[in-house]
Amino acid sequence: MMQWNTPVIIDKPDFLIQPCEEILFVGSCFADNMARRMTEDKFRVTANPFGTMYNPASVLHTIERLQTVPRVAFITLGTNHVYILKETGEIVDNCQKRPARLFDERELSVDECADYLRRCVDVLRLRRPDVHVVFTVSPIRYAKYGFHGSQLSKATLLLAIQNVLSSDTPQIPNLKSQSIGYFPAYEIVLDELRDYRFYAPDMIHPSEQAVDYIYQRLAHTFFSDDTKRFLSEWQPVKEALNHRPFHPESVEYQTFMKKTHERLEALKEKYPGLET
Repeated sequence: MMQWNTPVIIDKPDFLIQPCEEILFVGSCFADNMARRMTEDKFRVTANPFGTMYNPASVLHTIERLQTVPRVAFITLGTNHVYILKETGEIVDNCQKRPARLFDERELSVDECADYLRRCVDVLRLRRPDVHVVFTVSPIRYAKYGFHGSQLSKATLLLAIQNVLSSDTPQIPNLKSQSIGYFPAYEIVLDELRDYRFYAPDMIHPSEQAVDYIYQRLAHTFFSDDTKRFLSEWQPVKEALNHRPFHPESVEYQTFMKKTHERLEALKEKYPGLET
């Protein structure tokens, strides 16, 4: 039988995400897209609490400001380009619409990116020794760099992540180095979907369908059997709660909603972490 695509093989992780677990997402707007779907599936998500971050230095700035760290953290990188405020020489996370003349733009090297990422992992481990960190690279291309420049930027990030993964030697006693890994969101879009029908009208961002597919691959990779079982029970309840009736005052609809809330309460008893 002919095969019409090239599926990306994803390595089996050394941990699984449990129902309604707390999860951290830090990084580009692609991280926000994954976090929104996780939230809809009733995980307790913290996503970019200090704003969307695109480069490794800005991701570190967010992680250093966190008060608490959950067991699972996803870090999504978008670019190796940073903006430096001329007045202070510091990398800024947001230019806040200030004039471009106040900033210098430069590209972080592979080694610089890797150093920032190692520091991210060290901070997370210090605050939560059993943390599992998953790196991803956003599949969104940066047309403003030129497409060759965009590929160079992504390649720098990929090399930096590989550098961190291959040289990981935890400083905390008895900590497994497998506590960091990589999820190939970038490769799924470029090598598996590989078609403009999976892009938004701007031909740059992945379409909702593509993002949904990546989320399905992520779920298949990281969700435990208990989580998949919970989601099969939660899905019909979610659809019922989102239903918008033509006649909300009708007896039939009131009965329907009563049964829906009874199912919801039963789920909350079965899964104590479920929040509504």
